[in-house]
Amino acid sequence: MGLPPGPRGPSLVTSARFLHRPLDRLRAWHARYGDAFTVHFTGFGPGVYVADPDALRTLLTGDQSDLLAGEANSFLAPVLGPNSVLVLDGPRHLRQRRLLLPPFQGRHVETFREIIRDAAHREVDGWRAGDRIVLRNRMRALTFDVICRAVFGVTEPERVERLRGALGALIDVATAVLLLPGMQRDLGAWSPGGRLARRRAAADALLYEEIARRRDAPDLDERDDVLSLLLRARDEDGTPLTDEELRDELTTMLAAGHETTATGLAFSFDLLLRRPPALARVREAVAANDDVYLDATAKESLRLRPVIDAAERTLTQPRTVAGWDLPAGTKVYPAIALVHHRPDLYPEPDAFRPERFLDGQVESYAWLPFGGGIRRCIGAALAQAEMAEVLRVVLARAELAPDRPAEDEVVLRGVTLAPRHGVPVTVRRVISRADAREGLHGIPAVSAS
Repeated sequence: MGLPPGPRGPSLVTSARFLHRPLDRLRAWHARYGDAFTVHFTGFGPGVYVADPDALRTLLTGDQSDLLAGEANSFLAPVLGPNSVLVLDGPRHLRQRRLLLPPFQGRHVETFREIIRDAAHREVDGWRAGDRIVLRNRMRALTFDVICRAVFGVTEPERVERLRGALGALIDVATAVLLLPGMQRDLGAWSPGGRLARRRAAADALLYEEIARRRDAPDLDERDDVLSLLLRARDEDGTPLTDEELRDELTTMLAAGHETTATGLAFSFDLLLRRPPALARVREAVAANDDVYLDATAKESLRLRPVIDAAERTLTQPRTVAGWDLPAGTKVYPAIALVHHRPDLYPEPDAFRPERFLDGQVESYAWLPFGGGIRRCIGAALAQAEMAEVLRVVLARAELAPDRPAEDEVVLRGVTLAPRHGVPVTVRRVISRADAREGLHGIPAVSAS
């Protein structure tokens, strides 16, 4: 019983190299050590990356009683709260997941598509030819708008702005503080922990205010935003979610669904704007209302640029994973980014080819941007719909040109992968909503120059 080989040397050096170029480091280690290798990260100890899809299917769909995923996310609890589905394990996790899943399925997601399109149109309405914008920043504003309207059910502009200010400030400070537990202590107004405490208190006040307003709303039973649906939800015993549970899950939806979807969209545009044939093909799909190709484009973007490089499970009992007998306490990292880059699953894996996803033949554990098994992201369907609808609107109405000569480098921001510079672009042309509705696209593919 032992751990597979992996990169040697001081963990501080290994961590720094990974932070600087995470995808390059993972691929280099995979090429050298194979489908299972051990990496020692400063502050986290050794962890075993696994890039074998068959081993991951067994790990993520088999008996989960000896695996802890919530514990691995426990560092998020100071922001998300102790009731977040991300930090729970066992029966409590399953109970929260059963209550949270229905609002993100079926007809509800289709209803949200109109909200997403409207938010995307409002964003593009503010662009002018000659503007220089950073797409990740603009996509963050757009996805926050979607969260407010589809999840929180808030539409009044002044209330949206209050939430944007308070919740955005909380998420921003949390990114810097959560990975360093020693910084979470409240040592006064100027300490990182103090800023986190004050910003959480301000955000919580607004969230509890929204929960109370919605609970008292006379049209609660007719509303279809996620908060209203959760207020009406009951478990097997007829017990509703408490205000504290609602607060924690709303914060989780914001943290997990706002930044990540915005980053995924920024990556998508960076990939498309540098590939004129691919861009032209997607624009054809937009003009033809080809939803299948749009969805395939979003999937291929998430394959090449997943926002999370790996999930995490902690073994509570010894377990054989990818042929290695691992001891209890081992952290296992299902290597999402490496599985997505396997040439046996995706021929010419560096190529951008949405056609890979048109025939529906990609195996479930060959594409893992939202994780897998009982911990798969609850908002996956909404995130995919959001990416497709934003691509639809922006590509129909705007011509964008990259400001940098090469694709943005992928770096680690907090716990997620992100483009180093946020994908800066220049707006070359914008057409009106009316012209877009009439199908007067007339926007050519943009060259990388």
